[in-house]
Amino acid sequence: MRRIFQNSIALMVVVIVMFLLIPLHESLLDILIITNIALSVVILMITMTISEALEFSIFPSLLLITTLFRLGLNVSTTRSILSYDGSGEVGTAVIRTFGNLITQGNIVLGIIIFFIIVLVQFIVITKGAERVAEVAARFTLDAMPGKQMAIDADLSSGLINEQQARDRRAKIQKEADFYGAMDGATKIVKGDATMSLIITAINLIGGIIIGSMNGVGDLGTVAQTYSIATIGDGLVSQLPSIMISTATGMIVTRSVSDGSLNTDVIQQFARQPRAILTAGVVLVILGLIPGTPTLPLLIVGVGLAVFGYLMSSQLDRQTAVEAYQPAEPAESDLLPVPSETDYYKDINNVYGLLTVDPIEMEFGYSLIPLVDESSGGKLISRIVIFRRQYAQDMGFVIPSIRLHDSSALGTNQYVVKIKGEEVARGEILVDYYLALEPTNPAGEIDGIETIEPAYGIPSRWILPENKEMAEIYGYTVIDPLSVMQTHMSEVVRRHAYELLGRAEVIQLVENLKKSSPELVDEAIPNVLSYANLERILRNLLKEGVPIRDLGTILETAIDAMMTTKDLDMVCENIRVALSRTITRRFCEHGQLRVVTLDAEVEKRVIASLSKNEQGIYLAMGPDLMQSIVNQLADYLKKFSDLSQTPIVLTSQVIRIYLSRMLSQFYPSVYVLSFNEITSDVQIQSLGNITLNTAPARPERRAASV
Repeated sequence: MRRIFQNSIALMVVVIVMFLLIPLHESLLDILIITNIALSVVILMITMTISEALEFSIFPSLLLITTLFRLGLNVSTTRSILSYDGSGEVGTAVIRTFGNLITQGNIVLGIIIFFIIVLVQFIVITKGAERVAEVAARFTLDAMPGKQMAIDADLSSGLINEQQARDRRAKIQKEADFYGAMDGATKIVKGDATMSLIITAINLIGGIIIGSMNGVGDLGTVAQTYSIATIGDGLVSQLPSIMISTATGMIVTRSVSDGSLNTDVIQQFARQPRAILTAGVVLVILGLIPGTPTLPLLIVGVGLAVFGYLMSSQLDRQTAVEAYQPAEPAESDLLPVPSETDYYKDINNVYGLLTVDPIEMEFGYSLIPLVDESSGGKLISRIVIFRRQYAQDMGFVIPSIRLHDSSALGTNQYVVKIKGEEVARGEILVDYYLALEPTNPAGEIDGIETIEPAYGIPSRWILPENKEMAEIYGYTVIDPLSVMQTHMSEVVRRHAYELLGRAEVIQLVENLKKSSPELVDEAIPNVLSYANLERILRNLLKEGVPIRDLGTILETAIDAMMTTKDLDMVCENIRVALSRTITRRFCEHGQLRVVTLDAEVEKRVIASLSKNEQGIYLAMGPDLMQSIVNQLADYLKKFSDLSQTPIVLTSQVIRIYLSRMLSQFYPSVYVLSFNEITSDVQIQSLGNITLNTAPARPERRAASV
């Protein structure tokens, strides 16, 4: 029974459809006609008592159901009227009652009044409701971007929280869906009005023809009999239709109201007593003019004048009371909002300005659709995927990234900040695709020349219709969201070591303590402090070495700290212990393409090492440094053609110092030592840096570790 009740509406729709096929008894038909009228009255009253359209969001679907119900009854009443065989009376009792009510014995007058009602329904109410729904739908959709930006602005300024922002975005989306559905639903109302005219004509003409053929009486009798039934049937159909059409117009105009229609009308008329009083005086003056209908004008005029005077007196008394005794403050007024100066008199509020987000991303207004999930934006979901993937690869969880719009940026620009400072900036065109230029394109593609922000590749912004042709020519085509997300991801990867602070190190250690408590107790703080561990992990992340195997890192650090206190040497030992991890990180398909250093160059670099109180540093002469940098620049082009990370392979003694020197010129170049590569990897040398300025010829050799 409960399941039947839960599906009662669906069963009702099926029953309504059956009305089109199954004849109904006249008594049942009368009950259904009255039910239809009552349902229309209920719907009209609901639309006048709600304060906003979404309170009655089922109206579009309900409009379709009531229209189908009304048409099903029309078919049943038409069957009842046209099947009249001359015995008894034509139509049902309700139809005959409404027909006699409007005709009053005069068929011609009844037909004229009926058609006036139909035309009012078709031309005025239905047409007006359709236009109002169309305009409301268009304005609601046009206002969506502005509303979304207002929500984002309130969220960024802290006026609302994330849950409130989601609720407001959901409400905006529901409004757009509702008014879009109403725009289509009004076409149903228009079709229903047209169908009423057609059914009325069928009942009248068909009834006269069938009555004449069945010998119901002479032509005049037949016309009078079927005319009363036709007018009654049309009237019981048009009354619910007019009320539903009026309800349609009511519900699409609720966006400009603060309360129910009754409340708004009474309050707004009561605020204009002078207008009511003036109208009453004008009517009284007209009633005193000879030749005018004096009595009606005086009755209405005096009534309006008295009502206006009473409302004016009441409004004056209310104003005087408010002036003499201020209204009791609302709960929200008990704690007045302080001015900006008063707010920052509290030093604790000033400290709130010192908060710095680890990662921020600001963007112009044109890029909001790429970020806003309610508008289909997928940047947030991609950031979640990137954070998970980076944690799996590198063993470090990227902090939350704060996303917000900025009026200081261009509409197509975005900025990535690390700890409050800008580290990268880009500009994308939302309605275009980015085509990365290949080395030798098969053809030229029209577009706006630019540089891909993440890797600095020459590119073009192309129109969507040129996407397939660009791919045929060999271009790599990327959508705008992927461009922005890739740039942001690469920036975060390069600066991940800056995001690793003391709190993050402690959290990583606490996570390791769950599986290896003895190791953590031995290492920290007896051998290694959190500060030194933070420095080690930062050095590894800075050079792209994963720190996921924190157990091996701690074990190696414990062993190395027994022989040296130099953290740089400790890091080098840790890198050797992580050789499999480093090999997997940089090796592709068992091969490692690298640039090597000539033995003489390594000797010169070793000779350039100096030591002071701070430790060992590289004091390389400018000529040697310039030679190494220039030769490496030539080899980097080969790595670019191979789409591979540039790697310089050298001995362990000078690796760290050479890496620090080259990072000043080429931050994307990684320096590895032979001890960090496993023996099963085949090394392919793309070049050898020598003391000569001319690049050496590439050679291929097997790793010897």
